[in-house]
Amino acid sequence: MNSISILHNSWDSFFRCPFGAVECDKDIHLRIEITANSYVNVVKLVIFDDYNKNYYPMNFEFKENDKTVFNFNLKTPANPSLLFYYFEVWIDNKVLYYGNNSLLSGGKGDLYESSPLPYQITVFEKGYSTPNWFKNSTIYQIFVDRFFNGNADNSILNPKKNTFIYGNWYDKPMYIRNPETNEILRWDFYGGNLNGVLKKLDYLKNLGVNVIYFNPIFEARSNHKYDTGNYKKIDSMFGDESLFKLLVKEASLRGISIILDGVFSHTGSDSLYFNKYNNYDSLGAYQSKDSKYYSWYNFKNYPNEYECWWGVSDLPNVNELNEDYLNYIVRDEDSVINHWMDAGVKGWRLDVADELPDEFIKELKKISSKKNSDSIVIGEVWEDASNKVSYSKRREYFLGKELDSVTNYLMRDCLLNFLWNNINAETLHNKFMSLYENYPHHNFYSLVNLIGSHDVERTYTLLKQIANNYMVNSFNNLDDICFKLLKIVTLIQFTFPGVPLLYYGDEAGLEGLKDPYNRATYPWGFENKKILNWYKNLIHIRNDNKALRTGKWKQMYFSDNVYGYFRYIDNNEDEFNIPCENSLCLILVNKSPTEGCNIKINMDNYKYSNLTNLLDKCDKIAFDNNELNLFIKPLDAKLYIGN
Repeated sequence: MNSISILHNSWDSFFRCPFGAVECDKDIHLRIEITANSYVNVVKLVIFDDYNKNYYPMNFEFKENDKTVFNFNLKTPANPSLLFYYFEVWIDNKVLYYGNNSLLSGGKGDLYESSPLPYQITVFEKGYSTPNWFKNSTIYQIFVDRFFNGNADNSILNPKKNTFIYGNWYDKPMYIRNPETNEILRWDFYGGNLNGVLKKLDYLKNLGVNVIYFNPIFEARSNHKYDTGNYKKIDSMFGDESLFKLLVKEASLRGISIILDGVFSHTGSDSLYFNKYNNYDSLGAYQSKDSKYYSWYNFKNYPNEYECWWGVSDLPNVNELNEDYLNYIVRDEDSVINHWMDAGVKGWRLDVADELPDEFIKELKKISSKKNSDSIVIGEVWEDASNKVSYSKRREYFLGKELDSVTNYLMRDCLLNFLWNNINAETLHNKFMSLYENYPHHNFYSLVNLIGSHDVERTYTLLKQIANNYMVNSFNNLDDICFKLLKIVTLIQFTFPGVPLLYYGDEAGLEGLKDPYNRATYPWGFENKKILNWYKNLIHIRNDNKALRTGKWKQMYFSDNVYGYFRYIDNNEDEFNIPCENSLCLILVNKSPTEGCNIKINMDNYKYSNLTNLLDKCDKIAFDNNELNLFIKPLDAKLYIGN
């Protein structure tokens, strides 16, 4: 058996064509190459989904010396689904299997004696696409209480009872908890409001962003608002509906769209619907089984024992597929979705999408698209969204009827692990290729690429931790190393296929560990100007170069530390066949703190004579004989544009 070599490479068009996710009712041409000096009895393609498995004899195509190639034309099913495959090879009446590699990344696979890991084919709805405006966007995430107080006298708008109000905008956040139960005793507030966002719209426009994603803004007891009290009312500490509509209008005049956080897997216990504390005039589910909201919830021992989100009693779970709940949130003429989209909202970010049934997301997507065909639905998902299993069910996020995008925490994890030296550039390349292969192209180019958010440590804080490992004599101080690391990670974030998200304050160098410290106030007047200018320049470069938004993408790696890719437009069309001028960008990063790297790149396919570094206009490179030669210094990030 040692003399046998078998090869299938799902990234190579010779072995699998077309590449990646495929529409329904399309042909996929698959090949496998076997090199053996023994007789190949039969080769079978094993195709299966979550319900059925089929074996198909592959066709002999040609033989060259000891190398034999077999092929099979696979017709994708008429309905969207996830397919898996591997190969069963009989040689001298002994069976071997060829499947995916141990990382399940796709590309070249491995030989198995039993239990092969499968390759994946995502089969999605025919004609599916995501809105083009979104692919060309940059998102700014705002946690309203911590962004800006727009009141002229800095007074707190409608402060809630029994809460803690900070005396100084720049105080560090903290939780006031019961030391025995860890329960929040008093919620803390700084006084940021929608009027504050309204007054900072010009700042956001000048920064270059064109989407605002708000953390929840509906009435709720907490500062984070994930414990919704009333889905159809703006929290009074933030403003009211008329102010929100004015904000939407003024943002639109500046080319900025609004996306809201939809928290639909649970409500607050202190809410119009549950009313545990009798703070609402309604008859809540907690108060009476006769409540019209009673069927929304699952009580185990009425009224004090009920299903709640991850055991948090403040967040009772809802039955998302309950007809009354579905009507209220999605279907009614004045449903929550319709109500706020009528007010001008362009899309939704669905909190904890894994907790929402597929049927609920499909209904929401259908109504949202009916209201505005250009609307966007984003899911909070932390893993590969194409094959996610939650609560023992395979999710259908990217099959064409649910999510347009997800939060790309996988990209964040990959980049941080790269900087931590947990993975090298080749592994980084392979992990990104896995997503590229598994996700439909429209979804891949719509991913929300984030480094910071309200659920993770602040970007600059993390990079300072990493920078401690990079302390070497060639740099003077920690901040110098940290800024170089920031340039590396954000250059990739803002030039990668997808939609970059900037968490408020990250552009100002705001620091903080996890909640509550990652939710500190924006440091108005105390911004880190160096970091702010870097982000602003990066966003404007992205806005000015179509190739960085919807151009094609080709990865490279040159050593354990040096990674890069081309973003380009050729034949006067972008990745989605939209007419535009040809252009070329080359992104390169080197994470080594001590070693530079000489790089050679074949430029046969790119008709340019020289490159200019947009981050350093003095850095210009001409090349001869279609070979690009350059040197990248330690801890460096380069962004070249072709001339």
